[in-house]
Amino acid sequence: MTAQAVGTVEIGGALARLRRATGLPVAFGGLLEPGRPRIRISELSGTTTPALRALAVTSGNGLGGKAVALARPCAVTDYSVSRQISHEYDVPVAAEGIRAVLAVPVVVRRRVRGVLYGALRSAQPLGDRTLGAAVAAARDVEQALVVRDEAGGLLAAARAEPAGGQRGAGWEQVREAHAALRALAPRIADPGLRAELLAACGLLAPARPADGASLAPRELDVLSWVAAGATNAAVAERLGLRPETVKSYLRSAMRKLGAHTRGEAVTAARRAGLLP
Repeated sequence: MTAQAVGTVEIGGALARLRRATGLPVAFGGLLEPGRPRIRISELSGTTTPALRALAVTSGNGLGGKAVALARPCAVTDYSVSRQISHEYDVPVAAEGIRAVLAVPVVVRRRVRGVLYGALRSAQPLGDRTLGAAVAAARDVEQALVVRDEAGGLLAAARAEPAGGQRGAGWEQVREAHAALRALAPRIADPGLRAELLAACGLLAPARPADGASLAPRELDVLSWVAAGATNAAVAERLGLRPETVKSYLRSAMRKLGAHTRGEAVTAARRAGLLP
């Protein structure tokens, strides 16, 4: 699945969640077109006409273009008469019958990758609660794009590994990325993306257990971060667990691997093919 396809799936889900959380009658959005400074509206929720479908919104133009240019949320109470924006898109907006509109950019590593919109069919202020829900929805999309980007990098690193297992100086960064992606996987709502992410991790750690060694997913998550040099407290923060729970998983992993120390457990897991 391409990053564009992943983003489109996540935008559709984010728009549905935004409408449920706020009661907004209309929501729509899209991603930046590759190589072009414009957003293509691809996902519609609650619309009654096709007027906004496939609309190309250029940076700086209209409300969404303003959000792209400024890389921050923007809103108007009555789109057609607002003096805060330019009016290149008044015709499709009027055709859909929307008036109060907010636009929230999807920003990944300081670069705008898309925009989510929410709208009312009446001219009235959109409150802080609505803006907060829209920002949260945009963050969901951002996380999915970050994960997809990281998964792509992880796959590239795995495929570039030299024959004979000779790994370069950057392999420690790959191991840290492996741990981070495993930590993110349980929080990914889209099952296809989650499966792809874990498959990318599997290319680095092909899980060829020696002597029947195997670890539960959470034990492997904990040991992945231990292998990257994290303390128990840091592992707990990364995985959203209590420090006592981290210790329990680590003890269990050490017992299964026949290890007496954290370092022995990491070495045994790598020898068994459970960690990169």
